[in-house]
Amino acid sequence: MAFSGHLRWWILGAAMVAMLCTGAGAIDIFMEWHVAFDATAMPLTLDQPVITINGMFPGPLINATTNDFVHVNVYNDLDEPLLFTWNGIQQRLNSWQDGVSGTNCPILPGTNWTYVFQTKDQIGTFFYFPSINFQKAAGGYGAIRVNNRVVISVPFPKPEAEYDLLIGDWYYDSYKFIRSTMRNPLVAYPGVPDTILMNGKGPYGHPLSISHESFNVTKGKIYRFRISNVGNAFSLNFRIQNHSMMIVETEGSYTNQIIVDSLDVHVGQSYSVLVTANQDEADYYMVATPKMFRVHDSSSLVGVGVLHYSNSLTQVGGPLPAGPDPFNWGFTMNQARSIRWNLTAGAARPNPQGTFNVSNVTLAETFVLQNSVEEIEGSARYVVNNVSYYTLNTPLKLADYFLNGSGIYQLNAFPTRSVNRDAACGVSVVSGIHKGWLEIVFKNNLDAMDSWHLDGFGFYVVGFGLGNWDEGARAGYNLHNPVVRSTTQVYPGGWTAVYVFLDNPGMWNLRSQHLMNWYLGEELHIRVHDPDPNPAKEQPPPDNLLLCGIFGESGAPTGSPPPAPAPAPAPWSWW
Repeated sequence: MAFSGHLRWWILGAAMVAMLCTGAGAIDIFMEWHVAFDATAMPLTLDQPVITINGMFPGPLINATTNDFVHVNVYNDLDEPLLFTWNGIQQRLNSWQDGVSGTNCPILPGTNWTYVFQTKDQIGTFFYFPSINFQKAAGGYGAIRVNNRVVISVPFPKPEAEYDLLIGDWYYDSYKFIRSTMRNPLVAYPGVPDTILMNGKGPYGHPLSISHESFNVTKGKIYRFRISNVGNAFSLNFRIQNHSMMIVETEGSYTNQIIVDSLDVHVGQSYSVLVTANQDEADYYMVATPKMFRVHDSSSLVGVGVLHYSNSLTQVGGPLPAGPDPFNWGFTMNQARSIRWNLTAGAARPNPQGTFNVSNVTLAETFVLQNSVEEIEGSARYVVNNVSYYTLNTPLKLADYFLNGSGIYQLNAFPTRSVNRDAACGVSVVSGIHKGWLEIVFKNNLDAMDSWHLDGFGFYVVGFGLGNWDEGARAGYNLHNPVVRSTTQVYPGGWTAVYVFLDNPGMWNLRSQHLMNWYLGEELHIRVHDPDPNPAKEQPPPDNLLLCGIFGESGAPTGSPPPAPAPAPAPWSWW
C-alpha cells in the first residue's frame, strides 16, 4: 500500500512516540506460577504449610529491565483465595494490577488470573508476596530485580555476580493457627517470631534447620547483594564477618556510596550493597539479628548463613560477628540519616536523580497519621487516628470505577490530621490532589518499630525524630538530597516525615508493612483522581478484570478478622 509523504511521517512520528512511551527495547516477560502448599519446602524440621511457587521457596526471581512488561499467570492451588502484590513496583497509571484487597478481587482456589504490569521508569531492588489471609507468614515471596537500560550507566563497576538475599522472621506455628488466634478477644498475637530465615533456609548450625544459605565468592572479586527484609515483625541488622559493605541502592534509588560494617533493614525494605571478597580464603558468617530484642549466638532468633570463598579449606566457626546494640537509637537513626540520594547518578532516565528535587516544592496537603492499638467491640485492633481499616467484599477500585464510590465508601470521612475521640472501624479512603505534593507525618505511638509503605509512589524521606512532631520540625528536614524509597521505618515513640508527588492516578494502598498491624487494620487508601478523560491518564480496567462483591461475587474471600459492624453494603467476613 502506498502512503502519502505526510501520512508516512505521521506513522513514523506515532511509532517514535510509542517507543518513548513504552521504552525503547522494552520486552514482554511471561511467567506461569503454580502456587501451592508444599511439605518438602519446609525450612525447619517442623510440620507446617509452606507456600511455594512452582515448588520453590522463595519463589522465582522476576528479572526485568526498565519499561519491560511482566505477565504473571497465577494458578491458585491453595485452599483459599490469593492475591500477590509487587512491593515497590509503582504500577504507573495502573492500580488495577496492584494486588491488594482494596484494588483487586482475589484469585479463588482452583482458578488462575494473569497480572500484567510495566516496570515503567524504574530500576532497583524489590520483592513480591501474597497480600491477604496472613499468607506472607507462610512464604510465597520472592525477589524482583529491575535493571538499568544499557544506555544508562550504573554508578559503580559491574560486579562479578549478583545475589538475592531475602531475610525475615518466621514462626514455628502454622500461619492458619496464628490467624485463628486473632479471632479471640484482645489477643493481638501469640508471642514474637521464632527464628530468622535467609532465602527460606534456617540458621546455620541450628538443630531444627534442614539446610542453610551459602554464597560462593572468589577472592579479589566484587559482588552485589540485593537484600530485602521479607519478614513479619522484626527490623533486622545484617552483617558479614570481617567484611564491609558499600550501600549503593535502595528501592529504586541510587544512594551516596557509604561503607558500613552492618546495615539495618526494616520490614519491607530492600537494599543493594557491594561486598569485596578481600579476606583470606576461608568461610565467614553472614548474620541477621533483630532490633529491639537481645539475643545470644545460639538463639534461634539469629539468622546465620555462610560466605564461602571458592578455594576455602577452613570451615566457618567461632563466635558470630557482633552487631550494634539493638536498642542503640543513635546508631540506627544516624545510619538512616546518612542514606541519601546520589544526585549525580542517572537511574531509569538519563537525567541525574538530582534533577528531581524537593528543595523548593509547595505542599498541597499534610497528613499526620498516628498508630496505636485499641479495643473495638471486644477485640484488639490496630488503628490510624483511631480508625481501624475495615475490608469490604467489594474492592474500592471497582466501586470507584463503576459507581464513583457511591454506597461503598465515603470519601474524606477519615481524619487526616486529627485523632477521633472514639476508636472504631471504617472504610478509610482519602483524596489526594493529582500532581500535588503531599506531606505525610507518621507518628508511632507503639513501643515497637513500624514501617509504612505506599503503593504506586516513592517517599522522599525528609526527616526522622523522637517524641512529638510539630510544624517547627520542618526546619530540620533534609530537602537537599533525601533518599526516595517505597518503605520507611518509624521509630518507637517517634515520627518520620515524607514528601510524595501524587502524579500517579489510581486507588493506592497506604499501609503498615508489619503483617499483624496491617492485618488488624493499620492501613488506608489514597484516591488520586484526574478527571481528564485523556487516555494517557490512568489505564482502563484490564480485559480479564475479576468481579466480586456487589458486582458478582463468585466466592467469599477470607483475610482479616471480622471487626465491628460497618456501613452498607453488608461486608463479608474475611474468614
